[in-house]
Amino acid sequence: MLIGIDASRSTAPRLTGTERYSRAVIDALLTAGAAHRFRLYAREVVPSDPRAETVVIPRARLWTHLGLGPALRADPPDALFIPAHVLPFGVGLTGHPRAVVTLHDVGYRHFPAAHPLRQRLYLEASTWFSARRAQAVIADSRSCAADLQRFYGVPAGRITVAYPGPILAPMPPSDEGAALRAGLGVPADEHYLLFIGTQQPRKNLRRLLEALTRPALADARLVIVGGRGWGGEDPPAEAARLGVADRVRFLGYIGETEKAALLQGARALAMPSLYEGFGFPVLEAQAAGVPVVASNTSSLPEAAGEGALFVDPLDVEDIAHGLSRALNDDAARAEVIARGQVNVRRFSWERCAGQILDALQGGRP
Repeated sequence: MLIGIDASRSTAPRLTGTERYSRAVIDALLTAGAAHRFRLYAREVVPSDPRAETVVIPRARLWTHLGLGPALRADPPDALFIPAHVLPFGVGLTGHPRAVVTLHDVGYRHFPAAHPLRQRLYLEASTWFSARRAQAVIADSRSCAADLQRFYGVPAGRITVAYPGPILAPMPPSDEGAALRAGLGVPADEHYLLFIGTQQPRKNLRRLLEALTRPALADARLVIVGGRGWGGEDPPAEAARLGVADRVRFLGYIGETEKAALLQGARALAMPSLYEGFGFPVLEAQAAGVPVVASNTSSLPEAAGEGALFVDPLDVEDIAHGLSRALNDDAARAEVIARGQVNVRRFSWERCAGQILDALQGGRP
């Protein structure tokens, strides 16, 4: 069988969760599907891979609909996998190629105010279209699958819950890690909380920063990794307004090696998101032996299992209490670290790719 894959997001210069998923799942599919032929559709020339042919579609705007769509009509594969939300117009109307799409989350439905109107309308329309036209839908979690059934009426029989695997950069030797952290302005002897994610309202940075004003976290320091996203919030200005700017470092987008070094030195990972479709930083922290403090909502309890301290993301006092336990309660730290390292073993890209291949071949979830 010839399987086409939208690889446009896997070559982005800055990888957020969706792009990292695309890159990892494509690699896993090419490895697991050796019995099939693969065709990758990309925006630009990518390094050649003997496991697949590549079709480059150099279009700057409306790439999916006016680039990928015509390419599929001109020479259709037997099946098509879209790793991130958007099917081209026309795909799914005839059932050929068989279309499978990963829909990562519908956070805009739960927290519409956390998304600009234009983006919310685009996400609503593209998710509605993809959910109805794809022959099979991949969800990263049972939480996401339930949302797709609730908001879009996708039958359970068309949804496969395929958990992603962890995305782990090798941990550097301790001296190299310390040097990398120092280069980022984080002293080697500094104990800090770490946040990883795009700065946008549903990541709940406003309440996380407010938690630093509570007595339980009076001396706590916070390192925030991730580029600025959408929304009207200004986290650095909020930190200054709250009087905690001297205890918060905003590092912006950094590479995987630097992120691994920050995880290596972190006292705990803070993930008080209002909504997550999955939450890769949870698995990264657990694998690195870093305690996780996460929201008790959406997919985070599902991803973290028993390997996290859970907090109410709407309750600043509860966030502060959970983070304080992660920083100062040695017994709680040891327990959550041990449970996290057991939990992360549940997740496998090989298993994820096998489930997607089954869906591409017409298998049921």
